[in-house]
Amino acid sequence: MNLEDYIRNVPDFPVEGIQFKDITTLAKVHEAFKDSCDRIIDHYRGKGITKVAAIEARGYVWGGVIAYQLGAGFILIRKPGKLPYKTLSETYELEYGTDSIEMHIDAIEEGDKVLVFDDLLATGGTAKAACNLVKKAAGEVIGIAFVIELTGSLHGRDKLKGYDILSLIEIPVEE
Repeated sequence: MNLEDYIRNVPDFPVEGIQFKDITTLAKVHEAFKDSCDRIIDHYRGKGITKVAAIEARGYVWGGVIAYQLGAGFILIRKPGKLPYKTLSETYELEYGTDSIEMHIDAIEEGDKVLVFDDLLATGGTAKAACNLVKKAAGEVIGIAFVIELTGSLHGRDKLKGYDILSLIEIPVEE
């Protein structure tokens, strides 16, 4: 199944000049959604994963299914101020400024083997920050999975060297 056929391009969203990759069109088709989940689950099955940490919000759609099928716990990684308990925070660089993500301080126990999931890899900043959160909590990142990876000029994979990275769809971005 060619999952890229199920991705909708939305020009000039959220700002002019950005070609947004909409995965809601993939998620609404049972066969495509199931195939995307199954590919990730099959890749990481048997690797001892005890937790799946997903980045809001689209990451939760896949992350919960993947955690359930791998027999792992599920961790929500959110923007600052959205989690109700004490958190760990990680700040990362954006093209113009910084942003942060948070995770509950008790989400990971020492030695947990964690799969990080996000819907899309662009510059790699968010995924790298999520990996840093896992490490701060004494967990081990076993892998990082994405539905889409934007390749080419963004070099997001370069920030994630040393990790088992799975991207289901690779879409070139022009220089």
